Amino acid sequence: QVELVESGGGLVQAGGSLRLSCAASGLTFYNFAMGWFRQAPGKEREFVAAITWSGLNTHYSDSAKGRFTISRANAKSTLYLQLNSLKPEITAIYYCAAGHTGGIGIYDYTYWGQGTQVTVAS
Repeated sequence: QVELVESGGGLVQAGGSLRLSCAASGLTFYNFAMGWFRQAPGKEREFVAAITWSGLNTHYSDSAKGRFTISRANAKSTLYLQLNSLKPEITAIYYCAAGHTGGIGIYDYTYWGQGTQVTVAS
């Protein structure tokens, strides 16, 4: 059974930082591209960042470029998202996902975690 478990979310002041983690089990982690998405209340789930199976290639949404960093540790079957210079508008539930294409659409991913809440206070 495939399981993706996010952690590291919480309440942080504007300008602060967080590191999200996503622990994967039940799948051969290095065979999958990984992505982060987020969903704010009343909005659709949107792409944040993606990384290839090797970790050598990454892709970010325009809003994430320069402030967020996606990385992975294949030996630990874990995905990360470093969030810096946080602003209230990034408040959302953050989801990790595993797929074979690593694209920017939700249908590019097969497996999803339950999400972790990130709240940025002004």
